Amino acid sequence: MGRVSTAETGHGARTTDLVDTDAGPARITWHPATGDARAVLALGHGAGGGIEARDLTALAAALPAHGITVALVEQPWRVAGKRLAPAPKTLDTGWRGLWPALAAAGPPVVAGGRSAGARVACRTAAELGARGVLALAFPLHPPGRPERSRADELLGTGVPALVVQGGRDPFGRPGEFPPGEYRITEVPGGDHGFAVPKKTGPGQEAALEILADAVTGWLADLV
Repeated sequence: MGRVSTAETGHGARTTDLVDTDAGPARITWHPATGDARAVLALGHGAGGGIEARDLTALAAALPAHGITVALVEQPWRVAGKRLAPAPKTLDTGWRGLWPALAAAGPPVVAGGRSAGARVACRTAAELGARGVLALAFPLHPPGRPERSRADELLGTGVPALVVQGGRDPFGRPGEFPPGEYRITEVPGGDHGFAVPKKTGPGQEAALEILADAVTGWLADLV
């Protein structure tokens, strides 16, 4: 594992590490907890973007003050500058390969991510020993194709899980999710990226506060 850079943030020294995996080098950007960390929340990005997604950055800004270290994970394909995500099997390989670096931090690790990253976390949580799974904008099905459900990935995590879903997410609205051993929180008016319309919904800042409050409360119960 190689350390790339260190930067001062409002929550302390933010470090970025390169981690070798069987799928290529991955990158972890650490947002350390204020004081002693109760847990590490590892968050992977989706297939169409990186760790700059509004939900990931909102959690990285909010959670350290609550004793949670946030690790934003960039999959090898993003680190390599590729535009298209590889097959799910390759994504899982990259995630497994960087897990030891997450666990080495010491506190319990909660696996998470948005969209495709949420699917990776769900598929691998039990085998890697994750304390729980945070699924942001879980892609329950392709848009307009509810018969192609991916619910089995969410229902099969084997660990406590929280889903945070936009109220108008075309990949699955909250009411479409099947019952199961997980919590679900709706962000009213949110789309797949948790963007909300300017004239309806709670407003963008309030929508992200709903998301952050839900995750903070769930983690408080979990760890």
